[in-house]
Order: sequence, then structure tokens, then C-alpha cells
Amino acid sequence: GMVSNWTKIPPPLFKKVVIVLIDALRDDFVFGSKGKQFMPYTTQVVEKGTSYSFIAEAKPPTVTMPRIKALMTGSIPGFIDVVVNLNSPALLDDNLIWQAKSAGKRIIFYGDDTWVKLFPKHFVEYDGTTSFFVSDFTEVDDNVTRHLDRVLKREDWDLLILHYLGLDHIGHMTGPNSPLVGPKLREMDNILKKIHISLLSKVEEASLPNLLVVCGDHGMSETGSHGGSSEGEVHTPLLFISSAFEKRSAPLAQPEHVQQTDLASTLAIGLGLPISRNSVGNLILPVVEGKTMREQLRFVHLNGFQLSRLLQENTPAYEKDPGYEHFKIAEKSHGNWIKLYLEGNNSEILLNLGKKVLKQYLEALKTLSSSLSKQVAQYDMYSMMVGTVIIMEVLLLLLLSVPKALSKRAEFEVPLSPPLFSLLFYLICLVLCAVHVIVCTSAESLCYFCSMSWLTAVGVMMLISALTCGILSAIAKIFENSRLPPKSPIVSSSSWSEIDVLILAGTIGHVLSLGASSFIEEEHQTWYFLINTLCLVLCQELCRNNFLLKECDPEHSTNVKQNFDSIGETSECKNIDIPEASNSKLGKATSSSELIKGSDKWISLATPWIILICCRLLRSLNQTGVQWAHRPDFGHWLTSSEHKSELSFLAAVSLLMIFFLVQRRCSLVSKIAMAPGLLGVYSYRAAIGNVIFPWQHGGKDISKGITEARFVYVFVLGIIFTGTKDLLKSQVISAESSTKSTGLWEVYSGLVLLAALLFRPHNLPVLVFCLLIQTMMTKYIWIPLKFDAAQITIMHYWFGQAFFYFQGNSNGIATVDISAGFVGLDSYVEIPAIFLTAFATYAGPFLWAIHLLCYLSSEVSR
Repeated sequence: GMVSNWTKIPPPLFKKVVIVLIDALRDDFVFGSKGKQFMPYTTQVVEKGTSYSFIAEAKPPTVTMPRIKALMTGSIPGFIDVVVNLNSPALLDDNLIWQAKSAGKRIIFYGDDTWVKLFPKHFVEYDGTTSFFVSDFTEVDDNVTRHLDRVLKREDWDLLILHYLGLDHIGHMTGPNSPLVGPKLREMDNILKKIHISLLSKVEEASLPNLLVVCGDHGMSETGSHGGSSEGEVHTPLLFISSAFEKRSAPLAQPEHVQQTDLASTLAIGLGLPISRNSVGNLILPVVEGKTMREQLRFVHLNGFQLSRLLQENTPAYEKDPGYEHFKIAEKSHGNWIKLYLEGNNSEILLNLGKKVLKQYLEALKTLSSSLSKQVAQYDMYSMMVGTVIIMEVLLLLLLSVPKALSKRAEFEVPLSPPLFSLLFYLICLVLCAVHVIVCTSAESLCYFCSMSWLTAVGVMMLISALTCGILSAIAKIFENSRLPPKSPIVSSSSWSEIDVLILAGTIGHVLSLGASSFIEEEHQTWYFLINTLCLVLCQELCRNNFLLKECDPEHSTNVKQNFDSIGETSECKNIDIPEASNSKLGKATSSSELIKGSDKWISLATPWIILICCRLLRSLNQTGVQWAHRPDFGHWLTSSEHKSELSFLAAVSLLMIFFLVQRRCSLVSKIAMAPGLLGVYSYRAAIGNVIFPWQHGGKDISKGITEARFVYVFVLGIIFTGTKDLLKSQVISAESSTKSTGLWEVYSGLVLLAALLFRPHNLPVLVFCLLIQTMMTKYIWIPLKFDAAQITIMHYWFGQAFFYFQGNSNGIATVDISAGFVGLDSYVEIPAIFLTAFATYAGPFLWAIHLLCYLSSEVSR
């Protein structure tokens, strides 16, 4: 004992280890009321058996691939792993699986094929199932369980990993309160019972005990998805079950919280393996509490040494780190304890000193782990600044070009040739290249641009130089034009209305609000505020046009005399004949007041208030954002199992409304196709158990609805094909604008039918209100008030953004409904799945953008 026994790894504590990873297993599914009801065997083992229970906290992003990385390496993955999650490359970091294979352990794996991609050639036997086909609740799990009986009888393995996906898929499709969750948890409970009994029967007197680890990779939110940082998504159960542990005497209180990264260190010690090089996890002490004090101190010392070495590699001033200082103090105390121990001192003093050293080590581990976790958030600032400069230059160039683009000639000219051949361009290029060389040679760590070829880096510097010269050239041109005398002495009609001011202030205000993360998290509030304000300003504009201009306002008379001196004395404003070509705001308003007559006038005045009511109802449908996402909303009430008949009625009414609102401008063929298409949408939702038919009573078999969904796809493609044919006809054969307009509206109606199919039934009112607001604004606001293209475009953009949030979306990845990507698919096909998921997520902004195109094309006479 006089020399360090470092180089020799401690012997393993367990013979066989089985890891059961249940995807999307929330902590309340085991420790809550659902656990008592549906997982009786697991609950009994937790409360009265030989087990230790914890709540493991997962760091965002809470998606499968980064979580597997965290569990096996003990490190904290970055957000880029969300993208890589779709097609996982092999894991090159030091990890538990690689260490186990290097030590000669035989590993068997069944479940999510993400493991097979991350750890190729590591398993002696494996069977992977695709994790993305979320409409499959049973086959994914049966494919894992079918191997279980055979493997448990065999002795030729050391580590068995099972990854069950069914619960995650149920969450995505129907949410955590679905009636399908209970039977799935019961199925998992029976599997855990079978594994536990099998492991207990294999324990021999002389041999080492076996260990069963039950965990989740992440939880699920109240809507059933994951990816964010809500409590339901980050809290997962972590159970260690083994005959090596003492039987629990008292019932379990609230489980202790640990980090998900702690599992890698704990399993490495348990299997007698080196702790992964980049692990930031701490040893979970209760798992090794049955060992002697000397062994326990050795384990925590190994963990502390690994963490302090990682700190040395990543921090230049590591010696001043409080965690490192604590570790060195604990190490010194450990040395004193060893001296006493070797002297044969077995008194109370030795035991108390041992407990004190253990406490010091645990505090040091906690501080070291915290210091290392913070370093994950260090970024390549130089590369980020270069990217920001390019974005800001492009933005400035766009802003300088906006006045020209929105003028009558609608031209967009970027002066490129003068800057590219100017001396200034080459000077800026040289200066930037010199700065790049200085930064990259003086900095300790390589930046992103250093990793690229020198030719690409020079290209980036040339781009920045060209944009700078382009901006200077554009500014010089603006100054030149401002010095020239105006071509015509006519009074400019550029007086700004309240709507123009609101549109500009609102758009700039929204951009500025994105400088604060809390405004990004709750961005929906900004858009709700802006569209409500827009409705009030539109109401004011309509009142002015319908009432104020009827009477002869002296101020208006003066304006009219100034702008239209060709018109004689005006005694009554309503009799003025405004020239068609006039751009005057007053001219537009006065002529538009003639257009709104009779009952239409009152409907027009009511329109902004109807839109306000619609928006208020939509806000109650889906809670979104971060702060209030957990609050109950009308959508939750509708999707609960006891309100299925109400949801069915609402879905049926919504589909009827969609038909009446969307078919108005379509050809007869499209109208005929739309009706069975919408009926097919309802049939699909009835087939998968979301809604019921009036004649249907309860226990109908729930299918995947593949036939019904494909039936709807046929009509979607048919309507889009008809519209495309009309568009081509207008371009090639006849130059009629009406044919082109009809073609565009038909393509639009086809996309509305597709959105109706992909939307959850409780979200169909979002589609109805979208169509209703578009119809009312077209007929009673945009056409009568004769708004110009720029104003209408920005209004469409605002409403499109608001409808993105009305759908229940947020800026967090957790609200993406990936089940939409598998409507009508019977296996995982990447391209259609990505397209359908993206379309369902961005349906709000996309439908408003298409409507803008259709509307502007139908207004060719203006």
C-alpha cells in the first residue's frame, strides 16, 4: 500500500448488467399514480425491494441521439446533435461501450437502430428497429421482446442493452394522457419482471451479483413531444436493481435528483472499466455503498482524478479552480486515512475520518463537474462575428434597396461592378486577410475558418469586401439623387397613414425584440399584440372612410384643392371624381367610400371586430411558448378521452366550413374532388381513434388509417394537378388572367386539403379561422380600401406568423409534431416524412404566403 495502485483498475462489482432504456419514460410514469396503477411489480421493487431509485435530469436538447451520447460518454452533447439525430454518424468520443468491448466484454443490443449507427461493430449480436416511424406502437417493441427468452437463458454475454420505443411513439401520436399509455406501461412492467426474476435465478453463492438498470433517455411534454426543457421532458426515472443492495426497510420518500451524465461513471466503476475520458458525471455513491470504506474512497478518487485531468486539458488556470483545490485537499486527507488504516487502526476515529474524506471528495466532484459543464457553452466568437458581419451587411444592402423596390418601377439594383474593380475593394481584402492571419495565429484554439481551405477563407473575405463596397456605392447613389432637382413639381403624395406607421414600427419593433431571449421564448405574444393592434387601426380607417369623408371636412377640402387643382370648387366631398392613376391616400379613401354601400358597409365595419374575436378564440386553443406552455387550454380539454364526441362534432363542423370557404374560386372538378377529400380526412381520424362516427359505439379497432390517408392524398394530388394544368394553360395557350387566377386558387385549395389531413382534429378550427379571416379581409378591407401591394404583403406576413403560434408551435423543438410525417406511410421513408412534417409545422405562414400570391395575381387590373 505504500505505492500508488492507480494503474490497476479495480475489479468489477457486477457480473452481468442489463440496461433497459424505455424511450420517453417520464418520472411520474414510475413514481407517480400511473406507476402504482400500471407498473405494480416495478413499484413494489422500488418501495420494498433491493433497489436504489433516482430522478435523472437530462440536459436539453431532449432528443434520443444526444441523450444516448450523454448516457454512454458522460459528456454534454451540443444542439447540433438535434440535426445529426436524423442520421447519426459513428460516435468517436471515448465511451462506455468502446471501453467494455476493449476489455473483452460481450455486448448484445436490441432496439432503436440509433445505437447501431453510433456504435458500429461493437455488438456481438444486435437487431435494430427504426425510431422515426412513430405510428408503430407494437412491432417496435415486439421486435425487441422476441429475443428476450432466448438471450436470458444463455451465459455468453456480459452486457445486454434493450431500447423500447413504443411509449415514445404513443406520446407523439396521442399524448401522455392517452388510454394507450397504461397498457404500454403494463407491458414494460411485465418485461422488467421477467428480466429481474431471470437475473435473480442466476446468482450463485461464489459469483458476483447481477445488475438491472432501468432508465429513460428523456421524458415527454404535456403534448407528448420532446426536445425542450420543460419538467416533463428533462426528468426521467433511473433505477438500479441488484441482489447486492440491502433490502429497503422504510417506504421510498421522494427520489434523489442526479444528472443523466452520472450513469456513465457509475456503470464504468460497476463493470471494472476506466471512466470515459470526457465524462463530466459523478459516481452515484449509493450503488457502491455496500463496499468497504477503502474501496469507496478509491472509487471516488478515480472519479475525481479523471475530472481533474479533464479540467487540466480544458482550462489554462485550472489550479485556481475551486473544484481542483477541493480535490487536492481531499486527496491529502485520503493519504492520512490510508496511513491510519495501514497501521491497523480500526477505531471509531478511522471510521469518522473516512466519512469526512468521502464528504470532501463528493463536494470536490460536484464542483469539478459544475465547472466542466459550464465550459460546454464556450463558442468560437471570431467565426460568429464574421458571420454576423456578413448578415448585417446583407441586411443593410436590402434596407438601402427597399425604397426602390417599393417604388412604381419596382426595381432592385445592387451596384456590383464598380466595387469589384475599385482600389477600395482590394485594400479592404488585404486588411481582412491580414486580420484573419493575426487572429488565427495568435488564438490558442482553431476557429471554423481555419479548418476550411485557405481559398474558401479568402473567398469569404472577398465577399465581405464586395458587400462593403456595394453598400458605400449604394449610399453614394442615394446622395447623388437627393442633390438632383425633382423631375416634376407636383406635390408628393407620400404622407404616411397610421397603418404605414404601425406596419413599419411593428416590424422594426419585432426585430429589435429578438435581442432578448425571453422575447424569443414568448414571441407569440409579440405577434398576438401586433395583429390585435392592426385590427384596431383597420377599424379606425374603415370608420374614417365610411363616416368622416361623407361630411365636408375643411382640412380634407384643403388637401383636395392642393392635390387636384384641376377639379373645381367642391361643395360635397362625396361627389369628387378621383383620377384612377392617383396615388393619394385621400383619393383612395374617397373612391373606396363609394364602393362600400348598404349592408356591405356594416359588415365591413364589423370585420376587424370579428377578426379580433377569432384571434381571441384561437389563443385559448393552444398554450405555447415556455412560461405558460404547461397551463391547461381548450386543446387539452378536447383531446382528453372523455370529450371525444365534442371533438368529433367540432372536427365535422370545421371540415364543412373549410369546404364552403375554399371552394368558391375553384373549377367544378376541384369542387367535386374537395368534398370526398374532406370526408376522407374525417375517416382517417376515425380510423386512428381520434374521432368517432355518430353510429359508432366505443370499441372499434384502432388501425393506422393508411388506406384512408392515401385516399385523401389522391384527391390532394388531383386538385394540385388540375390547378397546375390551368397555370400552364394560361402561360402557353391563352393569356387570360382569369385562367391563371383559377389555377393558383386550385393549387391553394389542394394545399388546404393536405393541411386538413395533417392537422390534429382539435387544430382544424385554426384552418377554418385562417380561411375565414382571409376571405373577410379580401372582400371587406383590402379591396374597398385599395391598400397597395407592400401593405398587403406585410399584413399577410404578420398573420402568417401569428397562425404559426395559433397552431401550438413555439421556438422550441418540442412543439414539432413529427407524427404528421407518417400519415399514410406504412414504413419510414425519409424524404416524404421530412416534407410532411415541415409542411404541417409551417402550414400557417405557408398558406398565408400562397394566399398573398393568389390575391395579388387576381388583382392584375390594379
